[in-house]
Amino acid sequence: MFTGKAFSTGVLCLFVCADIVSQSKLDSTQILNEVVIVGDRYREVIPSQRLSGERLEALSSFSVADAVRYFSGVQIKDYGGIGGLKTVDVRSMGTNHLGVFYDGIEIGNAQNGTVDLGRFSLDIIEEISLYNGQKSEIFQSAKDFGSAGTVYLRTRRPQFTGNKKRNIISRFRTGSFDLVNPSALWEQKISKNISSSVSAEYIYSSGKYPFRYRKVLPDKTVAWDTTAIRQNGDIHSLRLEGGLNGFTGDGKWHVKAYFYDSEKGLPGAIVNNVWKHYQRQWDRNSFVQGSFRKPLFTGYDFLVNVKYSNDRMRYLNPDTTLMYLDNQFHQQEIYISTANKYAILPDWDVNFSADYQWNTLSSNLINFVYPARNTALAALATAFEWRRFKGQASLLGTFVFEHLRSGKKPEDKREYTPAVFLSYQPFKQHSLNFRAFYKRIFRMPTFNDLYYTDIGNIALKPEYTAQYNLGFQYEKQMNGGTVRYLNIRADAYYNEVTDKIVAVPKGGGSLYRWTMKNLGYVEIRGLDVTAQSGWQLPYSVMLNMNLSYTFQKAQNFTPVEDDTDMEFYGGQIDYVPRHSGSVIANATRKTWDLNYSFIYVGERYHNSANIPANYEQPWYTHDMSLGKTLHYKNIKFKLTAEINNVLNQQFDVITCYPMPGRNYKLILKMEI
Repeated sequence: MFTGKAFSTGVLCLFVCADIVSQSKLDSTQILNEVVIVGDRYREVIPSQRLSGERLEALSSFSVADAVRYFSGVQIKDYGGIGGLKTVDVRSMGTNHLGVFYDGIEIGNAQNGTVDLGRFSLDIIEEISLYNGQKSEIFQSAKDFGSAGTVYLRTRRPQFTGNKKRNIISRFRTGSFDLVNPSALWEQKISKNISSSVSAEYIYSSGKYPFRYRKVLPDKTVAWDTTAIRQNGDIHSLRLEGGLNGFTGDGKWHVKAYFYDSEKGLPGAIVNNVWKHYQRQWDRNSFVQGSFRKPLFTGYDFLVNVKYSNDRMRYLNPDTTLMYLDNQFHQQEIYISTANKYAILPDWDVNFSADYQWNTLSSNLINFVYPARNTALAALATAFEWRRFKGQASLLGTFVFEHLRSGKKPEDKREYTPAVFLSYQPFKQHSLNFRAFYKRIFRMPTFNDLYYTDIGNIALKPEYTAQYNLGFQYEKQMNGGTVRYLNIRADAYYNEVTDKIVAVPKGGGSLYRWTMKNLGYVEIRGLDVTAQSGWQLPYSVMLNMNLSYTFQKAQNFTPVEDDTDMEFYGGQIDYVPRHSGSVIANATRKTWDLNYSFIYVGERYHNSANIPANYEQPWYTHDMSLGKTLHYKNIKFKLTAEINNVLNQQFDVITCYPMPGRNYKLILKMEI
């Protein structure tokens, strides 16, 4: 592993403030938030939540996970610090039910099903989209139909103005926690139809920050109240990416290579008056992927995606007072997909997609079975439009076959899951849309669920979700006056999660003997509301605002075996607040921009036994930044000062994992 501290290439772009933009229908070329998108016509029935362009940069966000938390209906599990694990849960269905796609191809993790969004930088991300149900487009891989919710990360594609043949962007961040974070991007125009891009980023942080920890017992007495420094939270990471993009007549293709290498400390939970831990983790993730799409003849479009990924992880626990562990895992994936769309009528399309995926996992665990999983997926979908009525429907078939080097293998699995999406615009002259959808989907047990030594259970069934959604969206553009645009959207939903996979004690009086079982049943009722507006104020000040609010009643109705478990029945599930929301404001005037963001997460419980001992207080943060843009000859500079957690609130997202208090960043960006 590399241990050097950093080279400096100079420069950054500030995070200005986020406006989550919805888009209803895309025809040919459309300008959206200063980003030009060129694509085929598609019927977007259920609009996504989006952050794109300069508004994405405006957020006080260090990684993709930090940006996604501004979407309504999202809960982030953040274990603290720059290098801490960050995962996303949408509408309380569980992290494993969320698909994450990078330039159109899913990021997989057959070992534990979790994608750490903390390892994806915002420096080259052009747009983040969040879809509930699935992406509102049928011309896609079968994988795109296979999740309860999806996050799409679209990286920057080279664009050259005039006779320009290259773009160079460099950034440098520094600030609290001894942060050193240089990055650079080089885009080159190779020919009229081919361009390339290469990017690199290095992160070092000691991860040390002061925190105050206060423990109050149920009888209101204070167990302890102390101030300490968070230890063993350091990180060294290197990210390298390269890509080729091209056009072939009316077709297009791209190829991307990705490499990420990190070593980090795991600061651990503060329990039993233990303030420092010594566990460490090494990750090395790499993949190569490519995509090609082209209309082959009138009415017929063809898409193919391919990917190979190779991931290694090492976990070290040197503390012999607990249990010495030095576990190593190596997983590989091969993925091939084709999609075939045909226009039966001008307003009626059908699509058939077929995917194949191969996953393996090896480990140095004793008695490990070395599983290999073959997954075939087939999706049949249709999209139609009649007057002001739009609809989509799909049926996904999933076929899973597994092989083990030793031991009894689980039964082969064959599952069929449908989805229906509808949208109606009652008034032709007003942009008011009502929408509804139903989707049933499942997630396969992970390799850890099935085969982790002495814990896995090969008899596990898939974990199912059923989603019901009703909502509306209203948007209006004004050409003059103070208010320039208004967008309001609201969705009420009901979700069920059945056969939920949970860890339960094996018995025998030991708290260290666990196994995985299908025991859980969860019902989720919720409401997501988002409003965006733009205001033209005096003195040439443009103000953009976004407000979001989420209400969720996510209850655990897992059947109980005796009265001692009744306190769990009907309780709000772990870490899901009833109320949460955010406010984002961005004011710009000439070369200055001022940004403010606020996040609120209401009271929660860290266990579905909603008793005082498990109660977690609400938390909130205020973040601010101020940026100034300068020009010197053909070089554009931007300097940004950022303050996060302005009021220095002490809080935990996950209990016993204290988050940083007030912290600072200074960011410089240079663009040639």
